[in-house]
Amino acid sequence: MAAWITRRGLGVLAAGGLAAPALAQEAWPNRPVRIVVPFGAGGSADIAARNLAEALSSSLGQPFMVENRPGAGAVIGTDAVVKATPDGYTLLMMSNTHTANETLLPNRPYVLMRDLGAAAAVNVAHHVLAVHPSLGVNSVAELIAKAKAEPGRIDYASSGPGTPYHIAGEVFRAMAGIEIQHVPYRSSGEARTALISGTVPMMFDAIPTMQPHVAGGRAKALATTGPQRDPLLPDLPTVAESGLPGYEASIWLGVMVPAQVPRPIVERLNGAVNAWLSRPQTREAMAKQGAQPMPMSVADFDGFLRRDVETQGRYVRMARIEVN
Repeated sequence: MAAWITRRGLGVLAAGGLAAPALAQEAWPNRPVRIVVPFGAGGSADIAARNLAEALSSSLGQPFMVENRPGAGAVIGTDAVVKATPDGYTLLMMSNTHTANETLLPNRPYVLMRDLGAAAAVNVAHHVLAVHPSLGVNSVAELIAKAKAEPGRIDYASSGPGTPYHIAGEVFRAMAGIEIQHVPYRSSGEARTALISGTVPMMFDAIPTMQPHVAGGRAKALATTGPQRDPLLPDLPTVAESGLPGYEASIWLGVMVPAQVPRPIVERLNGAVNAWLSRPQTREAMAKQGAQPMPMSVADFDGFLRRDVETQGRYVRMARIEVN
């Protein structure tokens, strides 16, 4: 009898041990959640993360707090998430910077699709090609002609190696057959300041953040980078229709988590993000920011990420992009 009681007691304990993680997953989140943004404040990822944090705090009943950890082409903040406890309380706001880095930065301390897991896609937007008025060009054709006449003399700013603005500039350089020099900054805000001050005469930037500077005469917009004209700048041609057919550049955002976060937590997070993206007010707010929501299941976002690693790799190889 004692042996039976012991075995039965052990069975109960074992069952309890199995149930504990499940109960913890069902209770998620029961304390504050951190969203790490591996980019500077004021950029597209930061704005999206703060809007998402506000929405998730409301819908899931716990504070979601944004932490900016920029540097090293997004590697510093990303590595911090990779090393975090995989319990669903540390999230990464990421972009196609991360998929480009898989080819561009071979010595990074993590492998994206091994050490992180897909959670939810957020949105996609295109860029504007802007120049400082002192450059004296009024179109993409004039910019290319000036760059060919003065090889290596025109610099362009970006928010850092591997970022969508960097890739956009390098693909533009390769397709146009010109020599322009990349000047990386720690954030898009710093790069934008360099442009409007005339320190660097050219950059690809988010449309809504550059638009006020264009309207104020501090910068001149030459083209947008989507397959069609952008609703925010409908009178501006695309780069493709300005002499570089096939050119397209975008920035998309998503959420990843440490690889071992339990699937029920990931699915709950995915559902909450998709619910936010489906709201009419979210779509309207994103449209004003030049972005489109792109809700996906966890599996679909995983496939999207894997395909984009290949796509960005082709861009890096085609443009022969290197980071010194």
